[in-house]
Amino acid sequence: MINVIRGEERYHFANHWLSTYWHFSFDQYYDPNNVGFGPLRVFNDDRVRPGSGFPTHAHREMEIITYVLEGELEHKDSTGGVGRIGAGEVQRMTAGTGIRHSEYNPSVDAEVHLLQMWLIPAVEKLPPSYEQKQFTAAERASVLLPVASGSARDGAVKVHQDATIFVATLRPGDAVSHALDEGRRAYVFVVDGQLGMNGAVTLAGGDQARIENETKLDFAASETSEIVLLDLP
Repeated sequence: MINVIRGEERYHFANHWLSTYWHFSFDQYYDPNNVGFGPLRVFNDDRVRPGSGFPTHAHREMEIITYVLEGELEHKDSTGGVGRIGAGEVQRMTAGTGIRHSEYNPSVDAEVHLLQMWLIPAVEKLPPSYEQKQFTAAERASVLLPVASGSARDGAVKVHQDATIFVATLRPGDAVSHALDEGRRAYVFVVDGQLGMNGAVTLAGGDQARIENETKLDFAASETSEIVLLDLP
């Protein structure tokens, strides 16, 4: 079963510094029928204006994966950690027993575009921690590249959940496939472009697909496309 939600159907919130699409219930947006998909609790598509950002706030018992698409994001946390996440980088923050942090666009003239995904961890009461890695455009070209995973996948950041996040940049004519084991589900988000899935569904920039009871996903790009795929329990 493939449930497609078009980009214009997502909940949109904007203020003087943030423009964001929330795929699931978040903050003031609450829909009891849309609070998550398996362990995926949050999927936010954020654009933050220069010199602005998220003030200090708290998290606990959550795996937070940040993938920067354009620009640069600075973070600070209650452990004293300070760092920046650039375009193509993925950061995993284990909130565990509790952490306070802020996220900020340090640029004076360029917005930052990022995706933030929250997974409910399989293990509770972990100490707060970070891991961050850079993934090049060449590494994700024409292939589903694992960038975060709970299994032993070379090069991916570690998440404390039986899930894997893949990213891919597909050129027109590219085709890639992903097999789903029995009982697994998948979540697909198209950052931009257009592609077909399983020969029957067309997805464009901003679209998402929530997939259950399928054994294989076949993607065929009709234009240059960037996608994010989550393989979930």
